Parts: sequence; structure tokens; C-alpha cells
Amino acid sequence: MDDIKLTSFSHGGGCGCKIAPAVLSQILAATPAALIPPQLLVGTESSDDAAVYKLNDSQALVATTDFFTPIVDDPHDFGRIAATNAISDIYAMGGTPILALALVGMPLDKLPLPVIERILAGGASVCAEAGIPIAGGHSIDVLEPIYGLVALGLVHPDKVKKNNAARAGDLLILGKPLGVGILSAALKKGKLSADGYAQMIRFTTQLNRVGTQLAELPAVHAMTDVTGFGLAGHLLEICRGSQLAAEVNFAALPAIAEAVTHVQAGIATGASTRNWAGYGQDVELGTGLGEWQQKFITDPQTSGGLLVSCAPEAAEAVLTTFRQAGFGEAAVIGSLATGEAKVSVR
Repeated sequence: MDDIKLTSFSHGGGCGCKIAPAVLSQILAATPAALIPPQLLVGTESSDDAAVYKLNDSQALVATTDFFTPIVDDPHDFGRIAATNAISDIYAMGGTPILALALVGMPLDKLPLPVIERILAGGASVCAEAGIPIAGGHSIDVLEPIYGLVALGLVHPDKVKKNNAARAGDLLILGKPLGVGILSAALKKGKLSADGYAQMIRFTTQLNRVGTQLAELPAVHAMTDVTGFGLAGHLLEICRGSQLAAEVNFAALPAIAEAVTHVQAGIATGASTRNWAGYGQDVELGTGLGEWQQKFITDPQTSGGLLVSCAPEAAEAVLTTFRQAGFGEAAVIGSLATGEAKVSVR
């Protein structure tokens, strides 16, 4: 079993295997409009992290699903990362997870059953950490290993944190450092150090449960998690939904040090290139910023950090909440202002 490399089965790992933003937009634009009942507080209209359906005056159901191909070779770590990533969407809406369903697709003729068992055990361990059961699921025999969850949660209808409710003058705060996709690319090339791998596992398996606490702060206006479209892509979703312009201070971005070293040496994912092709026309790089900085802000994050838009006077409270929850790298990275929906990086 130790000789099996899960990443060798996949064409792209983790959130880096998501459909490119431009292609996804084209697909969705051609999809017939669905019935939108008044109870549906969040649907497909804003490219948000999860659907939210109002149950009553004090409860709304948060529903999401996320699954992908292996980003690491260790089966248990793959399961943990995939489960953490899926549950993150609940926290990004300000919700509390209540249960999960497993989504499992495995090449049964190529993977020994003990490997598959370890993947599922990894996912179950994260659900246990989040305090929720895996109450069922679905499995199929496919060519590439796929694992993830349907995650369900609850949130007060008045405390839902959408990605389109940011306000001019808000500060932007990022909860985790960037660079996970770059580390995954280095891993596939055999150039990732043991410490780099440890950092990768540390951040991709850190539950964003702080999102539930942040939802209690009225001055937190919008929130999303940074995943497959990279920082620039998910920040653009906030800008477009809120009809605002963002300015990012590149020097302020929290970063995994080894990821910076690798991207400066030319190591990056193909998804980063696809991301830039999909939305680069709406991202402006300032003087002195070049290709590696472009790759860094478009790097697909798997189980990335929460991106918070809050009133300036609440920034310290938001940072304190992050740090007390174990997110010591959280930092103010920029701000929002009136203007054309775009991201300027200085």
C-alpha cells in the first residue's frame, strides 16, 4: 500500500481540479433559471459558498457539497483535507455544521480496499473533530479517486454572511496564508520538503470553525473562503456581488514561506494559469509586480482561509477572534471602495 501514490491517478489535485472560472460561467449562463422560492436566502445568483434555505424565524439550513481528486499521496491525509474543505463552506456562511454525507468515487481495480478505507477514515476523523456524524452517502466505481462531502448546517437567518454584502470602506482580512496549490505542484515534482508538506497538511486540515464566531459580529459584512479560484478570483466574487473595487497590499498577504520560494523558481499549478485566463482582465498588477506574484494571487487554495470584509473599527476584533481560534497568520490585506468591480494589487 505504501507504494501507491494517489496523486498519480489524478490529472489535477484538490481544488485545482475545479472547472476554470470562464468555462464555469459559460456553463451556468446556459443553464435554465430555476424556481426561486422566497425561503431560499442564498442560491446561485452570487456564486456564494453554499445554499441557504430559511426554515423559520430563527433557523436556516445551509447546504453545500465539495469533492475532488487527490492532492496528496497519503490516503488518510487526503480524506482529512477533502472533508475539511467541504465543511469550510458551512463556516463561510456563518453556520454551524450538523451532519455530512460522504461522496466516494474510486477505481476499484487499481486501489486496494485498505487504501480506500484509510481515505474514508481520514474524512471521518475531521467530521468527528467538527462534532458531526457522517450519516450516509453514495459511492461509485470511477477512473480517478474522488472523495468529498455533502455538508449541512444551521445558521440564524439574520446572521448569514453572504459574499455580496460588503460595503465601501471595509477592510479585507484573510485568515490563512496562501500557497497551498504551489506546494501541491512542488509535491508532484518531488521538490517539496518534509517541513513544506507538514505546513501543507497543517493549513488544509485546519477547520474554519471561527466563521461561526465571526458571524456574531454585526460589523462583519461579508465572508467567503478562498479555494480553487485563488485569492484574486474569490475576492472578485465579492467585488462583483457588492459592486465595489478592491485594493490589495501584496506585501501584507500571509504566505507559506516555502511556497514563495517554489513559485519564484517557476513552480505553479496549471489551474493558476486557467484562473488568470478566466478573470485576469479584471485584476490589475501594480508597478514592480510580475509573473510570480500573478501566480501567487491566482494559486488555487484547497481548504483555504476565510476572507472577511468588515468595518474598519471592527478589524481588531476580527483579528483577535481569528487569533484566539488558532489562526495566528490572519492579517489585514486590503480594502474596498466604490468603483468598477475589479481587484488592484499594489
